[in-house]
Amino acid sequence: MIPEFIHWILLAGIVTTAFMALKSRDLLASVIYLAAMSLVLSVEFYMLQAPDVAIAEAAVGAGLTTAIFIIAINRTERYENVQNKGS
Repeated sequence: MIPEFIHWILLAGIVTTAFMALKSRDLLASVIYLAAMSLVLSVEFYMLQAPDVAIAEAAVGAGLTTAIFIIAINRTERYENVQNKGS
């Protein structure tokens, strides 16, 4: 019963952080939300008894991808520009 409850909490955390990453206008905050989602996903993989996948997700998803996104954001603008297409 307890492990199933933990799985539901982790899945809710994954969906919540992914949604927050999509809705954020600050690109740096979106990258942080995606890194948090990747870390929660790696914990879920570990709970599902796939430690090799969990380590790869933590290293690549949360570590390398986040670093590449932050470097790209530093070379561009941090905030998303919102333009009205109709006017």
